[in-house]
Amino acid sequence: MRINGKMTMMRYLSRVVSIMTVALIILVVAVPPGVALQLGPDGAPNPTASVASEQQLLQQSPRIEGHITQPNERERVLMQPAGRLWDHFHEIILRWLGAIVILGMIVALGAAYLIMGRLRISKGRSGRKVRRFNSFERFSHWVTAVSFVALALTGLNITFGKIVLLPMIGPEAFSSLSQGAKYVHNFVSAAFVIGLALIVVLWIKDNIPRKVDVDWVKQGGGFIKSKHTPSGRFNAGEKLVFWFALGAGVAVIISGYLLMFPFYVTDIAGMQVAQVVHAVIAVLFVAVIIAHIYIGTVGMEGAFEAMATGDVDFNWAKEHHDLWLAEQLAGDERQEQQPWATPADQRRRSSS
Repeated sequence: MRINGKMTMMRYLSRVVSIMTVALIILVVAVPPGVALQLGPDGAPNPTASVASEQQLLQQSPRIEGHITQPNERERVLMQPAGRLWDHFHEIILRWLGAIVILGMIVALGAAYLIMGRLRISKGRSGRKVRRFNSFERFSHWVTAVSFVALALTGLNITFGKIVLLPMIGPEAFSSLSQGAKYVHNFVSAAFVIGLALIVVLWIKDNIPRKVDVDWVKQGGGFIKSKHTPSGRFNAGEKLVFWFALGAGVAVIISGYLLMFPFYVTDIAGMQVAQVVHAVIAVLFVAVIIAHIYIGTVGMEGAFEAMATGDVDFNWAKEHHDLWLAEQLAGDERQEQQPWATPADQRRRSSS
């Protein structure tokens, strides 16, 4: 009986071993080729060939997190694939976009100057001056303009500095310059906010679209010398710049302060969106203001005087803003009929 029991146990163990051997053979045969041990270029076994790739892991989860003792939840994020997309946008797409938009605008304005030249006052200067902007209006404009130029230069350094300035001045000088530019960009933004608010309050009533603006566009916007373009205090082109500056200014202000004060309102994904919005709108903003500067300086005779001294030539006002000039003259006539006109009013009329 004892011998029979041992024989039965041996047969049972033999069957178990046979079943495990067959199962192992089936498992080896069924394993996909990609998971099987692969050899490296030198013929040695490559133990990591069958390991899941990093890209596969990132596709399964939007970010890789771990557990740490620090209570700040943001610090638990070890890797975020969206950061790579943002880096690609900032280092490649934004540079190409900025170069195409800004340099394209400069080339277009240069071509316009070569083809049409400077827009002269058709009847020449009259020698008679008309007050166009008072001192406070000019102050508000220049606060906004100077702060915008500072913001534009320091902001463009963030995008193009590493490929333009770094090879020219070296890493140490570029590091110091960029650090200073960052502080300038942050603090000057307050002046831009104040200036933008002032010009909106001062000029929004004069930038409401009117039917005459459609006629201004139909007549070529003053670029066709054979056609007269009626206009109020601001023409349709200036109104477009005003409303674009208002919309773009609000967008860069909101997105900029989200970046200056991180994580107070949004998370890292929201900050990446804010940076993209800030950068794209800023590039378009710079291109539009370049065109605005061109028209107000070398592009049109007599235009810069409006913001330099506040006075413009009578013939310039009649040619470019005839409806506004008629309103000014009508107002002067009404004041002349008032015997109680103040000395300031009398001096203003005499200067006209």
